[in-house]
Amino acid sequence: MNFSFYIAKRYLRSKSTNNAINFITVIAAIGVVLGAMSLFIVLSGFSGLKDFTLQFTSIIDPDLKAEPATGKTFIVTNETLSQLDSLQSIASYSKVIEERVFVSFEGKNYPNAYIKGVDENYNVVNKIDDVISLGSWLSQGTNQIVSGWGISNNLSFSVLDYGKTVNLYVIKPGKGQITSLDQIYNSFNAANIGVFDVNETINDKYIYAPIAMAKALLSYEDNQLSSIEFKLKDGVTEDTARQELHTIFGDTIVLKNKAQLNDALYKMLNTENLAVYLIFTLVLIIALFNVIGSIIMMILDKKKTLNTLYNLGATIKDIRRIFFFQGSLMAILGGIVGLIIGYIIIFLQQQFSLIMLTASLPYPVTLRFDNAIIVFVTISVLGVIAAKIASVRITKPLVSV
Repeated sequence: MNFSFYIAKRYLRSKSTNNAINFITVIAAIGVVLGAMSLFIVLSGFSGLKDFTLQFTSIIDPDLKAEPATGKTFIVTNETLSQLDSLQSIASYSKVIEERVFVSFEGKNYPNAYIKGVDENYNVVNKIDDVISLGSWLSQGTNQIVSGWGISNNLSFSVLDYGKTVNLYVIKPGKGQITSLDQIYNSFNAANIGVFDVNETINDKYIYAPIAMAKALLSYEDNQLSSIEFKLKDGVTEDTARQELHTIFGDTIVLKNKAQLNDALYKMLNTENLAVYLIFTLVLIIALFNVIGSIIMMILDKKKTLNTLYNLGATIKDIRRIFFFQGSLMAILGGIVGLIIGYIIIFLQQQFSLIMLTASLPYPVTLRFDNAIIVFVTISVLGVIAAKIASVRITKPLVSV
């Protein structure tokens, strides 16, 4: 094997007497370099877009969220709340009520909103203040609300317009015959004091309100909640917190982390990432056909030399290894060079914003070690396969004539 590897390195560095073969070899090497570079750049760009997309959503997502295992709400006793206060893994928690609500303002209606009643700890558990683009956060014990940008835009209201209130309506629960309009729904007149901006889906969906106001609007019991959101203490693992919470709640709740709360978004982004990877892997495969061609051309060019090696005692297996190693080295070294060039380009984009999406927003990219590993493993495996395909073309009649 050492003999075959030594000859392979010599062949890789040496030039052929045939300029056409030299040209084909250079084209093959450039193709491998560009393929590896392109795959790394695309994966880094997609990682940047993924991080950019998730950074805003994750701001208003807690570390863990407890939702009822069955139904839409669950009852939390004072004893349970006392147990939560004593947990060593929980830094803070917020009680939440959530339900669909009908919104009206100045003759305009919006039927697709959800009211999210939150307590005084909500802006401690979540960094909601970071996404409020207009106005400020609400105060408990008031009729203040903070609306999503989409809802505010659809109904044409802004902030601190106390002369005009936003009307919230919820169908009353109950049975029996309805004799007046007041029996159909509960309503509240609220003052919008803030507008938040996260993403289109959330902006078009949520209106935040004090939890007491939401309870009255929805006719909920005092300890009836839709969910509890938790912020973990620094250094506490998610598994530890899950075990402690399940000890308190048992099987009555389902705990979800940030990824699980956005599972549809994560699945979409991961699917797109896989599709991009497969497309550029196909480009790499096409580039490696050039490697196969260049090795076969070199085999034919070195036919006399191979005959000499065979007569000196080299076996067919040894000679095949020469070109197997040569093709593998070409792919691996080309992949490394491509990764280095790709790293430099991504680093320059991060430092100097070479490509801009808008006048103030550079194209987001992220340098990740796992992307480099993916590219290196891909180019190495495909390169080894290509070298194997080319090297098996060597037969005894070819080298013994």
